[in-house]
Amino acid sequence: MRASRRNMERMAEAVPDCNDQSLQHFISNSPWNNSALLRRIADDAEAIIGHDRDTCLLVDESGFKKSGKKSVGVARQWLGRFGKIDNGQVGVYLALNCREKVTLTDMRLFLPESWTKSKNRIKQAGVPKDRHEHKKKTELALEMIKSARDRGSSHQWVGADGFYGNDPWFLRQLDQLGETFVIDIHADETIYLDDPEPFVPQRRSIKGPQPSRLKTKQRSIKVSDWVKQQPREAWTQVFVRDSTKGSLKIWALHGRAWLWDGEEEQAHQWHLIVRRERDSKNTLKFSLSNAPFDTTIDRLAFMQGQRFFIERALEDGKSTCGMADYQVRGWTGWHHHMTMVMLAMLFMLQVKVQMGDTCQLISSMDIRELLYHFLPKRAITKEEVIRQLQVRHRKRRSALWHNKNINI
Repeated sequence: MRASRRNMERMAEAVPDCNDQSLQHFISNSPWNNSALLRRIADDAEAIIGHDRDTCLLVDESGFKKSGKKSVGVARQWLGRFGKIDNGQVGVYLALNCREKVTLTDMRLFLPESWTKSKNRIKQAGVPKDRHEHKKKTELALEMIKSARDRGSSHQWVGADGFYGNDPWFLRQLDQLGETFVIDIHADETIYLDDPEPFVPQRRSIKGPQPSRLKTKQRSIKVSDWVKQQPREAWTQVFVRDSTKGSLKIWALHGRAWLWDGEEEQAHQWHLIVRRERDSKNTLKFSLSNAPFDTTIDRLAFMQGQRFFIERALEDGKSTCGMADYQVRGWTGWHHHMTMVMLAMLFMLQVKVQMGDTCQLISSMDIRELLYHFLPKRAITKEEVIRQLQVRHRKRRSALWHNKNINI
């Protein structure tokens, strides 16, 4: 039997030898260490798809609609999943990926400033003291990447979407760490076609302060304008990967661009990769990469395209593992729930790899259907149905007693 709704009460009605209070305690209040389990998940994922030239770390975020004001981190904010600003929570996620294989390995709950400025609010939600300080999403992403490095991750590069590429600090931090990245940027990102060679102007008069701000004689240009200047023959058709619709090929444009934030004493020269879908000339994706100078356009296009798989992982997490289906308010409950989701996703990855050539088309949804069929189920007899109704009625009476303060 399947739970008609994904909450603790309905799950307890479907699963034998359990009750909703035990399940709720396990997720919301039990003191088990989710950080230790996350490390084990990451290590196991590394053993399955790590140590390959195509292994990478991917960063993305996901939003969850929530009502009210008490769920930890809830606020009116951008929820990418719904494409609008709404009341909800946002998590930043890290995935380990190797070609078509991917699984989530780490996460951070984003706390808006409206939360970190309210000490009483974060205390009631059980937020640990070392998380009371507000951190940007790019800072949370960098934390996870550093943690993966400390664990000995064998990833070859880091990928992320334009939100993260739009933060110059994030790219430069990765570069300083020695991380290779291929990260999307927005169409209005400005670049230099020649080295800006930043300099401090000489003082022109004895009056006034000594100049201190860096200047450049080079003119910047938006990447979208640079693309318009490129001749048709500059585009190269590149094979990215096999897909369900056959070989996925795209048009790619490659150049070398100088990036300068107006404060650095020296600019960075990185790869600029532009992707255009074959059937849509107006669908462009722009990325920067600090990969070695001699990295080919085919390789850069492949690396750029792998970011697709963390979006796929988040979709699988929601559709097959209940990532968005939780009824917890506190810090501990949210992190316990997400950790159990990642454990389930790791199991599904293991099954897919173990099946190998014997069942190449098996999906996460297929595995979930098999689990529904073969896992033990509570026997739904007439007596069991009546028992479940009696339990529900007792809880309704209790809720009426406490909420309306009337004598039933």
